[in-house]
Amino acid sequence: MPTCTMPRAFPPWLSVLALASTIGAVALPAAAVNIEWVTIGNPGNAADTPANNCWTAGCGSVAYAYRISKYEVTNAQYVEFLNAKAAADPLALYNTSMDSNAQGGIVRSGVSGGYTYATKAGFEDKPVNFVSFYDALRFTNWMNNGQGSASTETGAYTLLGGSALPSNGSLVTRNVAAAIFLPSEHEWYKAAYYDGAAGTYFDYPAGANAQTACAAPGATSNTGNCVSTGVTDVGAYTGAPSPYGTFDQGGNVYEWNEQLVPGSLRGVRGGSWNFFSNSSSASFAAGMRGSTGPGAGRNDLGCRVAAAIPEPGSTLLLFTGLAGLGTWSLARRRSKRQVADSSG
Repeated sequence: MPTCTMPRAFPPWLSVLALASTIGAVALPAAAVNIEWVTIGNPGNAADTPANNCWTAGCGSVAYAYRISKYEVTNAQYVEFLNAKAAADPLALYNTSMDSNAQGGIVRSGVSGGYTYATKAGFEDKPVNFVSFYDALRFTNWMNNGQGSASTETGAYTLLGGSALPSNGSLVTRNVAAAIFLPSEHEWYKAAYYDGAAGTYFDYPAGANAQTACAAPGATSNTGNCVSTGVTDVGAYTGAPSPYGTFDQGGNVYEWNEQLVPGSLRGVRGGSWNFFSNSSSASFAAGMRGSTGPGAGRNDLGCRVAAAIPEPGSTLLLFTGLAGLGTWSLARRRSKRQVADSSG
């Protein structure tokens, strides 16, 4: 004869796990743009010499661990940004040269208020170009704030004036609580040239002191996209990563960094595919600091992003707190049972 048993109540800690899991599922929606990050460790590393490799002192020395994108921001990633934030495009996040120029990778359709964007065929994984310094800051603000309909004007940076050229443009610096941002020159430089295992710097960003060879994409070491016919897919030079594992910090497109340069210019580094913009592989060298006007948009200029090493997220903190509460509740129940047993 079958026996019946009363359903057993879940222990408090299992209830806490279930609640935390449910909250986590709600709190962590999927993002349209997913960045593949590389962690840059070895905090407090020594600066490189000579000092004038960078615009400011302490070249390549970074006091903290951080993350940087393994690849340059691509057309496909920037299209997600445009479709989320540029239906009318009052901030000029889209440059028409992205369509008209042979090296641009994004087309726009429709009329203002209903613009939509798509990548050109074959350009999905090529680096976005024709982005100004302010476009790059707004992309990082949007990423920092969670994407979707999030603000482009606050977050990692505070941009004032509500126009394509912010009224505080020459003064913009990173906000203290920024989570995703444009790399500083020192952060960019360390990711490109520093060998954390040896504690030394290379002269070129593919882990070599010999000048990088301009070549077609492939697995050959110390090669890059320079003096060529155009942009290539990010990461196509599979044999030429930096010591930390980033790609294309030498060649493909120059990349914006945060550095403010005298004359209201902003820093760029890394060289490009375009020989006519003074880019041979010599421009990949550690000593080749560069700058240009922040409003510039060129077919050989793009960006990559960086991020803080995250503190425990709100979901994790909530889970930890709730788990602690469950443990405390269970311990309290046991204590009461022990008291009852001893009094019986």
